[in-house]
Amino acid sequence: MLHDVTPRLYQETILATCCEKNTLVVLPTGMGKTLVAILLAAQQLKKYPEKKILFVAPTKPLVEQHVATFKRHLNLSEEDYALFTGNVRPEKREILWKTAQFIFSTPQGLENDTISSRIDLSQVSLLIIDEAHRAVGDYAYVFLAKQYLKKGTPPKILGLTASPGSDLEKITEVCENLGIEAVEIRTDEDPDVKPYIQEVNIDWIKVILPESFLSIKKHLEVCINTKMVQVKEFGYANSINLQRTELLKLQGLLHAKMSQGEKSFELLKSLSLVAEVMKVHHALELLETQGIAPLQIYFDKLIQESVHSKVKAVKNLVIDSNFKTAMWKTKQLIEENIEHPKLAELKRIIQNLLRENPRQKIIIFCQYRDSAVNIKSTLANIDGCYSNLFFGQAKKGETGLSQKEQQAMLQEFKDGMFQILIATSVAEEGLDIPNVDVVIFYEAIPSAIRQIQRRGRTGRNEKGRVIVLIAKDTRDEGYRWSAFHKEKKMHRILHDLKSKTNFQEKKEQIVIPEIQQYPFTILVDHREKGSPVVKQLVDMGCQLKLEQLQSADYVVSGRVGVEYKTAEDFINSIIDGRLLAQMKELKQHFERPLLIIEGDSDLYHLRNVHMNSIRGMLAAITISFGIPLLQTKTPQETANIIAVIAKREQEYENRDINLRGEKKPLSLKELQEYVISSLPGIGPRLAKPLLEHFGSVKKIVNASLDELKEIELIGEKKAQRIREVLDKEYQR
Repeated sequence: MLHDVTPRLYQETILATCCEKNTLVVLPTGMGKTLVAILLAAQQLKKYPEKKILFVAPTKPLVEQHVATFKRHLNLSEEDYALFTGNVRPEKREILWKTAQFIFSTPQGLENDTISSRIDLSQVSLLIIDEAHRAVGDYAYVFLAKQYLKKGTPPKILGLTASPGSDLEKITEVCENLGIEAVEIRTDEDPDVKPYIQEVNIDWIKVILPESFLSIKKHLEVCINTKMVQVKEFGYANSINLQRTELLKLQGLLHAKMSQGEKSFELLKSLSLVAEVMKVHHALELLETQGIAPLQIYFDKLIQESVHSKVKAVKNLVIDSNFKTAMWKTKQLIEENIEHPKLAELKRIIQNLLRENPRQKIIIFCQYRDSAVNIKSTLANIDGCYSNLFFGQAKKGETGLSQKEQQAMLQEFKDGMFQILIATSVAEEGLDIPNVDVVIFYEAIPSAIRQIQRRGRTGRNEKGRVIVLIAKDTRDEGYRWSAFHKEKKMHRILHDLKSKTNFQEKKEQIVIPEIQQYPFTILVDHREKGSPVVKQLVDMGCQLKLEQLQSADYVVSGRVGVEYKTAEDFINSIIDGRLLAQMKELKQHFERPLLIIEGDSDLYHLRNVHMNSIRGMLAAITISFGIPLLQTKTPQETANIIAVIAKREQEYENRDINLRGEKKPLSLKELQEYVISSLPGIGPRLAKPLLEHFGSVKKIVNASLDELKEIELIGEKKAQRIREVLDKEYQR
């Protein structure tokens, strides 16, 4: 089955563990994680020949890359492989699932297929999860792994990553979410890996900010201090020297207080001040680590925002004296064509590298697109230097590359059509970029994961080199040491986890509460597929069908439709005016409509909406429309309510689910009005007075011409036309 495969000793050792337990494999980039997956897949296929191998990776290019690698090393037919991405229609994926044995997929589409029961995870003998460090929070990996662990017989999971992070809680969360029973980690220093590691030299090159930069920096720092002094005086901060992470926590705390009903001047002012400080911190980072051109673009964006936006933080910031001075001095430097010293140093480095070897491949990583554009412009002045910008997909107001364009550019880079790839974070993770001679960090980064991924782009098959540009006495230096300590901490945590043998014991000790099962069909609007309520319903055994519904988010029977809103969404839908239209649609389509509002926040203090507006809307929904309203606290409680209603409707009331979202059955009165309104010239407006006058449909049909003309708005011609329709013989 295997072709052109010679496993290394450490890969065989890791494989032995993977065969026995659900394993998280942590290997440096380029050290053959995928080969371990191929070896394990071959073993599982031999053991369970009738079952499938499922490989998930976060992006389409990465998935396609893994398909090519598996095809290269496994002697199987083309029909045995299937590629699932967003470009493949769900119906096609359902057919491919039945015929293929190796399925390679991005997680989001597969999550939808699992929810819709288009695929059956019990048919899978091995689930391989690439870039497994993403298996946290609400990412699709978590749901897929949870469903597979429940349905697999027996489930086998292999997680692959170069760096799961430096936080013990996060690493533990990844392990728990994937049902990991063992960790296999190797670093450059491990004796069984060392023979295969290529030497990578790291140079830390420092530059000194000129006096003109320091002057702008001083004004921005004074701007921050004056605002933080006020926040401290209001009693919401213990110090004026808070880092970005601490500011984010403070912002979260202030928002929490506001959602609990506190709306004092001090609180609202502090929220605005912290928002201003966050923006100034970003300006400082651009000044210290990126340059004047990206900073000027950011200032221009803020000025533009202040004209059109209603956000006070932006308006107040651009009129702050220190901030205005910083903006003015930045504009002066632009006019004088003064740039960050990193650019001159980078130009010198590139010239020396190309002088050594004009054909060597270089990747320059930078944090921001504006900086990347600036770098390309600078390098364009070097003779014989050819570079290209490698961005992610287009964002609002920005240019970008489609995945197809990304792959084409990488192929050109491999083929030597240009020497330098200037990339943002999109090139850090997973992409197959072999034989890179030099990796340059335009700035230091505080993330251990991203540092490892950037560094791993070089030194794969031969000796590599990493160059990191650092602005002296700036956050660059802080970021450098932050990433260094995080990486060391990550290795320590993983080695500790590896040495512990209590994964399985811990797993057995956890008592998972039995969830009551509701095997009923529920129709779900396709826009709700990412909702935690949907995932809870799947856990409860409900059969979900994703459809494009005209009204309601959940349909549990032909007569019951449920509109679901979080508390914040409920208030937002009042502000943007869509709520009344939604309630009208719901009432028209369902005999028993229901509105569920989820969240434990106080509706009256979520947004700046007058209490009477909210009360008026609640009254209109319940009294005018006659729609019952239930309030739940969590997605689990919401899912339980919906499931119980489905059980009541489909089991006790024996009502079928309405898959077409047809309108609710008409009452007798409505049917009578409907029949009469179909007469020529009548319509809904005249149907009611006609019925009130004659008393029944039968009497109207039997009424004479003169009797019809007694009704206001019915003249000679209209009465004759009605009699003609009622009296004349029907002709085929």
